[in-house]
Amino acid sequence: MTTTAPSPAPASSPVPAPSPTPAEETTAVSVPPSADCLADSAGGLTFDVADWRPAAGTAAYLVLVPRDADTATEEVRLPLTPGPEGRLRAVLTASATLAEGRWDVHVAADGAAPQRILPGMNDLRALVDRTPEPGTGPLAVRIPYATKHGNLSLRSWLRADHAEAGDIRVDGGALAVVGRLHRVEDPGTWLAGAVVEARRRSDKQALTVPVTADGDGFAFTLPYADPAASWSGDADVWDLWLRPAEGDPVRIARILDDVADKKPIFTYPARKVDAPHGAAKAVPYYTVDNDLSVRVQAA
Repeated sequence: MTTTAPSPAPASSPVPAPSPTPAEETTAVSVPPSADCLADSAGGLTFDVADWRPAAGTAAYLVLVPRDADTATEEVRLPLTPGPEGRLRAVLTASATLAEGRWDVHVAADGAAPQRILPGMNDLRALVDRTPEPGTGPLAVRIPYATKHGNLSLRSWLRADHAEAGDIRVDGGALAVVGRLHRVEDPGTWLAGAVVEARRRSDKQALTVPVTADGDGFAFTLPYADPAASWSGDADVWDLWLRPAEGDPVRIARILDDVADKKPIFTYPARKVDAPHGAAKAVPYYTVDNDLSVRVQAA
């Protein structure tokens, strides 16, 4: 009988060391530039830029790019100079002209394309309940904010005569507003005989209500029955203006604080009101420009 010996077990092959996973690899992380903003009560802004340096020997700028070509066509370049804690600093003075609208904030060096930056810490305490200095020059308001994509932008207003809305009350079937007039030489004379004019946006139809004045302060009450009387059944928007006895009217707005976009934040109750086409409701609101309006629509 023939016996066959078992074949020897194959020799074990060496096991290679595992390749490093991406999490184990050392990767340099690029930190996007950002800027802290400090506001002053005059309307100026100071920007301290972190995590960005221009190439050696090149000038650096904070670049404000207008988002709306109808507002402005040219960017604004502010020199960046050495600031505290190794950062670069740029200053937008209150006297610098910045057209009304939205401006996106970038950094750039000579010969390089502007780079979008992120918001850092915003110190806007000087803007809360801001009272502008007396004067007749245009009122400059600039509020930094984070966009929906997380970038840094500015909302800018530049207004001559300005009617700032203050306390707003919905009192029964009426809207009661107090405010203050700025940037006029003689507020008492300006407000003498003034009225509030509500203009329907669709056809410019207007109605007026009287104004009570005290120095540079004003107050008025708009009964909702007035705009509802001509309600057509669609949504009507009535924009509110302060109109002097002589001279140009001024849009009533709220811009002297630290809130760039009031429309989603400052909300007021709607009130039902009788109208020719059935029950309607009226509600005050701030527009995307922080101007005060009233909307009348189906209840």
